Parts: sequence; C-alpha cells; structure tokens
Amino acid sequence: MTCEVVLLVGHGSREPSGNEEFLQLSEQMRKAVVGAMTEVCFVDSAEPDIPTGLDACVRMGAQEVVVLPVMLFAAGHVKVEIPSEIDLARVRHPEIRFRYGRPFGLHPKMLQILDQRLGEIEGALPGAPEETAVLLVGRGSSDPDANGDVCKLARLLWERRRFGWVESCFIGITKPDFAEGVRRCVALGARRLLILPYLLFSGVLIRRIGMRLHELQRLYPNIAMGVARYLEGHPNLVTVLLERYEEARYGTAVMNCEICKQRVLVGHEAVTPLPAAVVPG
Repeated sequence: MTCEVVLLVGHGSREPSGNEEFLQLSEQMRKAVVGAMTEVCFVDSAEPDIPTGLDACVRMGAQEVVVLPVMLFAAGHVKVEIPSEIDLARVRHPEIRFRYGRPFGLHPKMLQILDQRLGEIEGALPGAPEETAVLLVGRGSSDPDANGDVCKLARLLWERRRFGWVESCFIGITKPDFAEGVRRCVALGARRLLILPYLLFSGVLIRRIGMRLHELQRLYPNIAMGVARYLEGHPNLVTVLLERYEEARYGTAVMNCEICKQRVLVGHEAVTPLPAAVVPG
C-alpha cells in the first residue's frame, strides 16, 4: 500500500494565537483523513517553513505527498511560492510523487459559515434587515484574482440574504480599505452595520479591525455596528479541506459551477468527484 502524507500549509502569523488555531485545524484534519499521515508547515512568520515541511514528509516514509494550501484564495503564495517549493522538492526527491491541491476558494460550505456568523451577531444589534449593511472584510492582496473573489463572495452573499446591502473592503494591501467600506455603507443609508471578517485565524488583522471599528464608531454614533466572528472553528473548514484533498489525490478538475445556485439547489455540491487520470508531477 502506498504511503501518503498530507502536508497542510498555513500562512503563518506573528501572533502565536493564529498559529495555534491553524494547528488545531490541522489536528482536526489529521483525525478526519483516512489512510494517510499529516504534517504542517508555514509560508511565513512561523516554523517549520515549506522546504522543511516537504522534507519532513519524505522522512516520514511518504511515497506520495499531497500539499494543501490552508488559505482562502489563490494569490501569490498559492500560485507562486508553494508550487516553486514543490518543484524544488521534486528535484531533491525524484522518487516521490507530489500532488498539489486548491485553496478553500468559492464554495457553498464557506457561504454557510458566513450565514452562521451573521446569525450569531444579527440578534444582538437593533435594526431592520432593509436598513442593514453587511461589510465583508477580506485580507487584501496584490493579486487581482484574489481580490475579485472577495467581491464575488460579497455578491453571492447578497443573493442569498435579505439585507439591504452587502459591500466588500480589505484590511490590508489594497483598496477600498476598512474605513472606506464603513463610510460607503453609511452613505448608502445603512442604520445597522454587520462587519464580517473573511479571515481564517486570529492575529494582527483581526486586532486591526477591532481598533479601527472603535475609531469609526465614534464618528458614526447613531449607527449600530458589530463584528462577527472570523471563520476559525467551524466544521465546514474540515469538510472543504477534505474535498480539496480528494481532488488533489484523483487529479480532478472542478469547474467554478461548484458555487452555482442551481447546482446547490439540487444538492450537487455534496457529490464526491469521480477519479480521473493523474499525470505524474
């Protein structure tokens, strides 16, 4: 039987709490994956780094390594850094087959997490749904595809909920920034603002949202504002990671119809992709 190791690649944080939450999710994956071992590494700000993680999988006896980026969207780390390190690992270990999975991406299970997070905060703030704006806060990237996915996610959320507005902004790197997002929601007429951080783990960015919201609340004292929980801890994260793992194992190409409203309505999002031919890396 082929020995397989799943390498979970986290972004890494300067805040120990964020790295600990990643390790907790990795432990949940270890328990959920059947027939394979797991290992972890980080892109930045924490150890072990990616080359160390890849080599550790080989030392564990892996004949196949499935690399999963534990990241929301495909930006520079997912498109360039991780694949480059995998290519170098193939040179160091030509006898090992390395497979590479997708990030979480746009997925109906991720929208379910956002629905639940909104439900947790909605009842705590006074206001009618038609006067409510949801502000989806993304990490921000220099990659336009990743930023565009945040905007698309906001639109998908508006399509399935009854709120007056769903706007998007970013807490770092790109525009509109968080303050601009709040100002836009107020200018559109929102009397209640539900802030929805689309971030996996705690850390600097979560704290930054809290600090800036405190400042903005003083500017708009008549607007009810609240911040929902970020994504960490929701069981859907493991569910989606398991799907990405199966895709990588079988070499399955999945079209973006995975988030199509018609597809979700008839229940196809739960269908496991059929095995497909794999071209060795």
